[in-house]
Formats: sequence, structure tokens, C-alpha cells
Amino acid sequence: MDEGGRLLGPAQVRELAHRLGVTPTKALGQNFVHDPNTVRRIVRAAALHPEDVVVEVGPGLGSLTLALLPAVRFVHAVEIDPRLAAALPATAAASLGAMTATDAATAVGPARLRVHHRDALKITAAELADPAPTALVANLPYNVAVPVVLHLLAELPDLRHGLVMVQKEVADRLTAGPGSRIYGVPSVKLAWYAAARQAGRVPASVFWPVPNVESGLVAFTRRPPPRMDVSREAVFDVVDRAFAQRRKTLRAALAGWAGGPDRAQEIILAAGVDPGARGESLTVAQFAAIAASREGAGREGAGGMQA
Repeated sequence: MDEGGRLLGPAQVRELAHRLGVTPTKALGQNFVHDPNTVRRIVRAAALHPEDVVVEVGPGLGSLTLALLPAVRFVHAVEIDPRLAAALPATAAASLGAMTATDAATAVGPARLRVHHRDALKITAAELADPAPTALVANLPYNVAVPVVLHLLAELPDLRHGLVMVQKEVADRLTAGPGSRIYGVPSVKLAWYAAARQAGRVPASVFWPVPNVESGLVAFTRRPPPRMDVSREAVFDVVDRAFAQRRKTLRAALAGWAGGPDRAQEIILAAGVDPGARGESLTVAQFAAIAASREGAGREGAGGMQA
């Protein structure tokens, strides 16, 4: 192990996988980081506070977990592979045992690590409640990266910030702005919850096995939603419909949602948005305004009928 036994290097990653009988699978998106400098870089870029409670998704063999433990108050590690979930506490204990007495006295050890053998897409706030996570730091499996981030932001209200490593193409989409050709549903939905930015690239060479794509780091900081008078579900419904027919104008793409193209135009105009625009040009605040416009029109209509 690197640094007196603290972090896993290439030899330790392969040896641990062999001992556990683990062969990385594409189905679970398993590409294990074996470079100590990369995990140090991730922890630095995450701007963690010693009192942060981190949720880590897909800890795998524990490369990133071992770097997180000394930096924060508590780590919730969510792992779907039963062998990896069962082995992680022992890996953390061995790492702590390899430290000097001084380091061990100040480090956050396995007593502050809880491993959840769960699917991250199904885990609930109640399962992570004691203590509640304040940060997400993870090397996310490429095939579920976007839904995992959105699920955790929706499920964990105390999650204030995070840094995730994802496929570079996914990093580009998550941080794209209106008007970009790659701006789409992931971009808008993440923007509902947080301000996001790219925080660097990660070469394929730091993984085992080596993936055929480059990775990117995405940092985010939670912020209040753009409007409080409309539900997230209503806004996301508009977003999904607008991008389902990306090349159509909002008037056409939202016709079914609104009850016809003319009604869609009325709702969109009332929101202060051009009905001839396409979804790829709208900010999350404009999508929220359209959703709120429809709900407001519905309330007015109901009030008129009662009168």
C-alpha cells in the first residue's frame, strides 16, 4: 500500500481482487482506480470539510474510500457487489492499522465507515440518516452515473456539494449550458438542484481494467430551486417532453402536454418564453416558468368554473 499502507496501488488492487475472486464486469461498470495520486486529487478537488459526511457510491475495492476516511467525519459506502461490500471494512481496518500511531490517532477510521450492500438507485434517506450525508464523492459506474446523481440529490436534502468522476462525455452533458448541442435533460435536471462545473479530466490509464473512454470530474454545489411555486415533478415533465422531440419547437413539442398547440402557445407566452424556441435554448428557470404557467392557468380555470 502507498504511504505507509494507506492507499492502494496497482499491485494491491490486483492482489485484493484476486483474493476476493472478483473479475471486473461491464454490467456493473467496474473499473477500479489504482493510482494513489488520482484519489488524492479527487479528495482535494471535492473541497471537503472535516465535519462532512460523505456518501460514496461504488467504492469497489476501496481505493477512494481509504483516501476519504482521514478527511471527513463519516463515510457511507454504497456497494451493489456483495463480495466487495463484505470486504471493504477489513480493507479499511488494514489501512488504518498500517498507519503510524500519530496518524491513526487523528485519522477517521473504520468505526466511522458504514457499508451498505445496496443499489444506489434504490437507497433511501432513512438508510443514510445517521449521520445524514452532506457530500457525494464517487467514481460512478458509467452506465448509471446520471440517474444516481439525480436520485441522491432528490433523496438527500442535506447533500450540499459533491464531486463525481464520470465518463468525459457524461461530464460534458451534465455541465453543458443552454444553446449547446449537448445540452439536454441531464444538464437541466442537475441545474434544478445545483450549480455544476467541470473539475478536470482523468486518463484511462489510472483504471484497472483500462476503459476505452476518458473520464471527467464534475463538481457541484446545491442551490435553491429556481421557483418554489411549482413542483420538481411538474418541471421535469416539461423538460422530458421538450427534449423527447428535440428538433420541434416548444409549441409543437408541448402540444400533447398542454392540450393542443394553441393552448401550448398560450401557456408558453404567459411564461415569457418564445413558443418558437426549442428546448435546447431554455434555462431551467424558463422550464420552471412554463410549468408554473400551466399550473396557474389551471387554478384560474378551476376558480372561474366555481364562480
